[in-house]
Amino acid sequence: MAETQIEWTDATWNPVAGCSIISAGCTNCYAMEMAKRLEAMHMEKYSGLTRQSGKRTIWSGIVREDPSALSIPHRWRKSRKIFVNSMSDLFHEQVSDAFILEVWRVMRDTPHHNYQILTKRPERMAEIVSTNIKDVLPNVWLGTSVEDAEAVSRIDHLRTVPAAIRFLSFEPLIGAVGTVDLSDIHWAIVGGESGRSARPIREDWIDEIHEQCLEYETAFFFKQWGTWGKDNKRRSKKANGREYRGRTWDEMPSAFSAAL
Repeated sequence: MAETQIEWTDATWNPVAGCSIISAGCTNCYAMEMAKRLEAMHMEKYSGLTRQSGKRTIWSGIVREDPSALSIPHRWRKSRKIFVNSMSDLFHEQVSDAFILEVWRVMRDTPHHNYQILTKRPERMAEIVSTNIKDVLPNVWLGTSVEDAEAVSRIDHLRTVPAAIRFLSFEPLIGAVGTVDLSDIHWAIVGGESGRSARPIREDWIDEIHEQCLEYETAFFFKQWGTWGKDNKRRSKKANGREYRGRTWDEMPSAFSAAL
């Protein structure tokens, strides 16, 4: 587990490492470059997880379960929001059902933390949680990524998952998502892409999501403009900042806020 600069969480926990590209939102995934750097630092867990494709670093397709990481959340006495598998996808097809259930056991045994699980494979999430998880843990938030209109169908799969809090990450937002059904979705994160190959974000795409969050009373969190600002000028992520409509948006799910 490690402290993080991700604005919507406090720490990351990676009992799984490695992934594979399945949609356009994966193209410039930060975790691929990070895994390469961690391998260069001789961290065995990340060995062989990436390969070079021309000038790009991409996933090799190797996914590694790390049982030694399962004990980590028990060592944190202070309550935290914990992003589970920032370097992978817990519901990747190469992660065994048995290991997913071990991760669930840890989350059940550490109710003072709030766990945020984000997947691009909500079909498998729905299948495993509905079939094998007997209780809805109030401290486990389940979400899926939606980068453009091509990925909107993931929301319908997420809606079928038994969860205390369901959330969407519209990041990197690389296209308009259109009209979406946000019923039973408690939280939406929106953000642009960063890095040297980042694709631009448009303000009207954000407007569209924000208006629908208001309609469905879904909490709205604007994470960043990324490398491209609202004026369509390229500059650093820090320089572009986090303001949208003249303010920052750090709303959290009402079920979580009420428990504070």
